[in-house]
Amino acid sequence: MKRHLRLLLTATRLSFVEHLRNRFALLLVVVFIPLWITLAHSVISARTVPFRLKATHEVLPPAGNELTQVIGALNSTTMITGFMMFAAAFSGAGFDRRLAMAGYPRVHLVLAKLATLTAASAVVALYATFLLRFFWTPRQPVPLALALLCATMTYGAFGIALASLLRREVEGMFVIVMASGIDVSLQNPTYMPGAGNGLVRYLPSYGSVQAGAGAGFSTAPVWSCLGLQLLWFAAAGAVGLVSFRRRTRSAHPTGPVPAGSG
Repeated sequence: MKRHLRLLLTATRLSFVEHLRNRFALLLVVVFIPLWITLAHSVISARTVPFRLKATHEVLPPAGNELTQVIGALNSTTMITGFMMFAAAFSGAGFDRRLAMAGYPRVHLVLAKLATLTAASAVVALYATFLLRFFWTPRQPVPLALALLCATMTYGAFGIALASLLRREVEGMFVIVMASGIDVSLQNPTYMPGAGNGLVRYLPSYGSVQAGAGAGFSTAPVWSCLGLQLLWFAAAGAVGLVSFRRRTRSAHPTGPVPAGSG
């Protein structure tokens, strides 16, 4: 048991170190998220934008700039987390393969990536929720933070999957930016009339957008929306797991663990 715990902690530490080396992503977290939220509040009109929340069938009357801040927070956090996980998985692919070939248990490597994904997503989600409270007070701040957390974890898992499918880092950045932008923007009723179209419910962040809007401007429970988003995360995680196995498929299933792993 102690051996497995030591291996897991070592893999987790290495995964965290890989993320800390990505200073550009850290800069995006510190600068881009508050910039997006501030611009949304300053540029978008504060007039009321009534819309029906599909999850609860409730008509909500949020200010346009406040609703756009929630959408912007989801857009920026999913994009940045997806990029962070993609960059770490892409640059560390060779190292993971060598560890697996040397006999390092792949389950520990996967759990380490899940731990760092959860931790990074939690920090980013809490940071964005904290920034939103500078401008207005969400009705349900905890479910709002959970909506951001679930969305960022989903895109982080997608980022891991893309790392084994794409050949260059710039390709991953482009796919993640475009996917997050299209996904979230199409659901903003402030400037997208098609946000009420039934097709938007098939978008990856639909559950979090519904949960975030409900948590921000309503007291109705949004747990079913969060459950839907977790299903998307499970699907993205499964794709990421398959991609990881594919990336390390030449590894031997058993063998000695590297001497320096403890």
